[in-house]
Amino acid sequence: MKIAQNWIDYQVISSNMGEKLEKWGKYTLIRPDPQVIWKNKQSLEKLGKVDGIYRRSSSGGGQWQFVNQLPPQWNISWQGLKFIVKPMGFKHTGLFPEQAVNWQDIDSLIRNAGREIKVLNLFAYSGAASVVAAKAGAMVTHIDASKGMVEMAKENAHLNNISSIRFLIDDCTKFIEREIRRGNSYDAIIMDPPSYGRGTNGQTWKLEDNLFDFVMLCKKVLSKKPLFVLISSYTTGLQPTVLKNILSLCFGENNIDADEIGLSCQDGLVLPCGARGLKVFK
Repeated sequence: MKIAQNWIDYQVISSNMGEKLEKWGKYTLIRPDPQVIWKNKQSLEKLGKVDGIYRRSSSGGGQWQFVNQLPPQWNISWQGLKFIVKPMGFKHTGLFPEQAVNWQDIDSLIRNAGREIKVLNLFAYSGAASVVAAKAGAMVTHIDASKGMVEMAKENAHLNNISSIRFLIDDCTKFIEREIRRGNSYDAIIMDPPSYGRGTNGQTWKLEDNLFDFVMLCKKVLSKKPLFVLISSYTTGLQPTVLKNILSLCFGENNIDADEIGLSCQDGLVLPCGARGLKVFK
C-alpha cells in the first residue's frame, strides 16, 4: 500500500464502526466510510472537539450536523499548494487527501520530463491533480461533467495563481471521441472515474462495464511520445491488479505501478482509500 505523505494540516485521527474522524485545518469532522468495518475502543465523538458530523439517513443520503459554526469553505495546504475544503452533499468535502500519493508522482514525472507536457485530466472533480500538474509546468485540459465541480476547480486554480488550465464541462467519453476526430493528442492522461454516473446528456457510466473500453478509447489521443497514464478508483472491491491488467492490455506490461492507496491514522491504523494504476512510458 502507498500512504499519502506530506500533509501538515490534514490528519485522520481515528476510525470506528463505519466512520472516520478527520482534522481539516482548524476544523474536525466525522464522516461515514464504508471501509471502516472494525470497532475501536472509543466513540469518535468522545475523542475531542468535533465541529461537524455527516449523519446518514435511513431512507438514503444524509446531511451535515454542525456542532460549531463553520465558514462555508476554508483552505488547507499540501507541498505549498492550497486547496478548498467545503462540506457538501453526500459527505464530500471537495478534496481527497489520499490522492497526494498520485500528486507526488504527477509532479515528479512532469518536472523531470525535460519537455513541455500536455495533460488531460478526466473525471477531474475539484481539480487538485490539475493544479499539481499545471504548477509542475504542464499544459492541462480539465474535464468534468459537473458544472459545480468545474467552478470549484477554477477556484482552486485561482487560489494557486494558475491561469493556464483549460476547463471544460463535458461528458468524458464524448470529449475523447471529438478529440480523436480533431486529431488532438496528449502526453499524459489522468482519470478518476466514478463507479456509476451520468453525463451531461443523460449518458450512463458503469465502471465495470465501461472502464476497459474507455481506456482503449483514450489510447487514441495519446501523443507519439507519451509520458504516463494514471487511473484512480474508489470503487469498493476493485483491486489494484484489475487496473494493472487494464493498463497492461492497453499499453503493454512494462513499467506499471499498481497499488492500494491509503491514509495513516493518528491511532496507528491505516485507512484504505481505493486503488491506483500508473503506466510510465520509457
